[in-house]
Amino acid sequence: MPIEIKMPALSPTMEEGTLAKWLVKAGDTVKSGDLMAEIETDKATMEFEAVDEGVIAEIVVPEGTDNVKVGQVIAILAAEGEDASAAKAAPKAEAPKTEAPKVEAAPPAPSPAPAVPATPAPASVSPASGDRVKASPLARRIAAEKGVDIASVTGSGPNGRIVRADVEGTKLGAAPATVAAPAEAAAGPAPAKPAAIPDIPHEATKLSNVRKTIARRLTESKQQVPHIYLTVDIRLDALLKLRADLNKSLEPRGVKLSVNDLLIKALAASLIQVPKCNVMFTPDQLISFQRADISVAVSTPSGLITPIITHADTKGVAAISTEMKDLATRARDNKLKPEEYQGGTASISNMGMFGIKQFEAVINPPQGMIMAIGAGEKRPYVIDDALGVATVMSATGSFDHRAIDGADGAELMQAFKALIEAPLGMLA
Repeated sequence: MPIEIKMPALSPTMEEGTLAKWLVKAGDTVKSGDLMAEIETDKATMEFEAVDEGVIAEIVVPEGTDNVKVGQVIAILAAEGEDASAAKAAPKAEAPKTEAPKVEAAPPAPSPAPAVPATPAPASVSPASGDRVKASPLARRIAAEKGVDIASVTGSGPNGRIVRADVEGTKLGAAPATVAAPAEAAAGPAPAKPAAIPDIPHEATKLSNVRKTIARRLTESKQQVPHIYLTVDIRLDALLKLRADLNKSLEPRGVKLSVNDLLIKALAASLIQVPKCNVMFTPDQLISFQRADISVAVSTPSGLITPIITHADTKGVAAISTEMKDLATRARDNKLKPEEYQGGTASISNMGMFGIKQFEAVINPPQGMIMAIGAGEKRPYVIDDALGVATVMSATGSFDHRAIDGADGAELMQAFKALIEAPLGMLA
């Protein structure tokens, strides 16, 4: 009996995806564990492995197809010893059965829709039952004094009864507007129209699922999360010296620490030191985490992704460095597993390598904060009450003000600065 290969759910939030590329073709023999396709989810492009053994009888969904629902049949597999051509024919014979209800059910559903415009009629007639207008005596008297046609007023009382407030809110000669207002309010704001593309030579690139997800999540973050930003200038000289000493001692092991590796460790240690910032806000709870898992922003060809260094507060910097290099490489190759980029208790984003002095990062929901790291640069700096030159960087924490008060955010920034300026503390 032919086996239906269905669109898998490759992440907990996946409802549909793009079948980016087939790695097999009709007639190929596959066994369990063989790579069959590359599927673009709402987070990343992931490889899909075969579970059963057999011969690919038919590719149902061609590569490049968008919006393929989870559970939709994408290919047919002929089991071992089964005729592939027969397996291919079977689903086609059943196809009309699945398509027929769609053709029959879809058109009739919209057909009653044109009748919806009839709803304004009851709205304007609602105050009246037959020729009698439902209105309180006081509303009738006020309407008569103001010269308002009581029949043109929309009632807000029980069963559409016109009350005093309805008439007092009506201006003479403005009855039509009074009736139209509820219809406009019910309709809600009109959806934004796509911006007109100017008549300039250009190239249009289709948005990937990853880019769409980034746009949606960051828009929601800025609209729903009240951000508060706190910035500190941090002297890096001690950290740079410690890094050089550690790299020299780690050279036989083939480990080379980056500044970012040490900053990940510093942020994790700071969150444990100031647990009020290692939190997540929910509508009815404040979740306080017992460990620091740091999401690290990594730029990839398909967009930004945040692989996670779990237990960053207890891992050594050499382990963090090795793990981060592996995660970053696999992130750029779209090889991360969902559990490697979903979760985290806080994030760090470093743009210092681009020479960016300071920036304010957008919080990655549902986390409570993100640390934005600027470039380390030589600046005039007061050292022991004397003006000198030091390597200084600016760090800006973005905090969810629903969960983290300004004073608590300031305490975290103070702890982060202290650990970097006296870095042996984060290694203890």
